[in-house]
Amino acid sequence: MKNIKIIPILVLLFLFQGNRIWSQNSNNKGFTLLELFTSEGCSSCPPADELLGRIENENNNQLYILAYHVDYWDRQGWKDIFSQAKFTERQYEYAKWLGKEPVYTPQAVVNGKKDLIGSNEKEIRTAIKNRISKSQNLDLSVESGFTASKLKLNYTLDKISKDTKLLIAVVQKSAKSNVKRGENANRILAHYQIVRELQSVKLTSNLKGTVTLNLPKDFNSKDFAIIGFVQNNSDGTILTADRINL
Repeated sequence: MKNIKIIPILVLLFLFQGNRIWSQNSNNKGFTLLELFTSEGCSSCPPADELLGRIENENNNQLYILAYHVDYWDRQGWKDIFSQAKFTERQYEYAKWLGKEPVYTPQAVVNGKKDLIGSNEKEIRTAIKNRISKSQNLDLSVESGFTASKLKLNYTLDKISKDTKLLIAVVQKSAKSNVKRGENANRILAHYQIVRELQSVKLTSNLKGTVTLNLPKDFNSKDFAIIGFVQNNSDGTILTADRINL
């Protein structure tokens, strides 16, 4: 896998310096993007969320983790504060690509090609290992800039495959919720790699472009990160991924 670099070009209202903030993956060993569909209203989801946290804390720089809180459990007595309809739509998109319906939680998807029960540690670790062994075939470079409530990203690709899109996720690294109703009533749940914002950009023949994202009101440079990845629209395959740790 080629070297991937992320360089800040503008920082406003945040107290950190404009040096290179992330660079890795020069060892050509590939990458893995693990996506989890979860909910505070699902009693089977807390073990999957906890597994995600353990794997994330192992600091594998070739691994990117995203947790989407879906909203269809919100009708079962408890509204997940992190849930969004767009995350449910993304899960249904995977159902179409993978031919796996009905949708369920906790569902994990690895590199857009393989789905697993999100709490099955053995199978998930095997899938991560197998996917990391495959080389990356796209190079993604992202630059970042901040204003009070928005994030500006300038992306550069070394090539663009046919019918692909760039997705940018604003990720909260961890949080805890006191759930008072529903299947997890009276439990304090721990969450990790929570996707708070997700924006998709259709890629054309241009190898460079700019994306502007709205930031959550509680956004700060310590507790959040940015993950970008390129996905094939036809079959869901993830082609490359990159990260900004602020």
